[in-house]
Amino acid sequence: MVTILLFSAIAANAQKHKLVKLWETDSVVAIPESVLPDFNKHLLYISLVDGGGWDVDGIGGIARLGTDGRNYDSTWITGLNAPKGLGRFENKIYAADISEVVVVDISAGKLIRKIAIPGASGLNDITVTDKGVVFVSDSKTSRIWKIKNDIPSLYLENIKGANGLKAIKDDLIFAEGVSLMKADAHKKITKITEVPEPIDGIEPVGNGDFLLTSWIGYIYYAQANGREYTMLDTHLEKINTADLGYDPVKRILYVPTFFAKKIIAFKLN
Repeated sequence: MVTILLFSAIAANAQKHKLVKLWETDSVVAIPESVLPDFNKHLLYISLVDGGGWDVDGIGGIARLGTDGRNYDSTWITGLNAPKGLGRFENKIYAADISEVVVVDISAGKLIRKIAIPGASGLNDITVTDKGVVFVSDSKTSRIWKIKNDIPSLYLENIKGANGLKAIKDDLIFAEGVSLMKADAHKKITKITEVPEPIDGIEPVGNGDFLLTSWIGYIYYAQANGREYTMLDTHLEKINTADLGYDPVKRILYVPTFFAKKIIAFKLN
């Protein structure tokens, strides 16, 4: 029995994934919170808080960066407040900007619409379904909103620590503090796993597993069976790990580091 348990422990440890750093930018990215990859154009869209995390100051924006870490453009979209989560449907990018979801026309490179969310004061992450339905979390009011045809409606409430979101088919995966949760099409909620620190970014690996970030400086790997482990810990170096982007084909993570003011790319091995 002891031999079997020892073998199982060794096998489980051998299957753990690791992160290998590919590149990082200089500290020139003005408080990046979220990364949204555009694989066809080899671009990363990056939300820039720039000022205070919840300040309505008009100095935030959306930047662009090559997927190789080069050709940084900090002024693609300007005049926002403290934008965080980014989502995309067709030619539009949706950004969570404190109390509004702003809509950007990608081809034109300009803001075309603002959707006010009733009572919102801490809009955080965004995800968009393959049908163009937008979900946005409000961390300060513990709510998740649904936007269809530019009309917002309350989807879930009393979600303490509401943050990261990811739409996968008919399911909405969301962060509730340290817990990774799932709401199905009928809003039946189940718990997937739990990690040591509150969850920020959520990205599916494609096999039922998830990559999770905690803003304070952790990246976790959550397995489909509910087990999880830490892949990266940079909290002592004060390098944040905010709302990551992920390339499931090349298995590359693009991590915004918030106060460290840079983007770091890792290969998932």
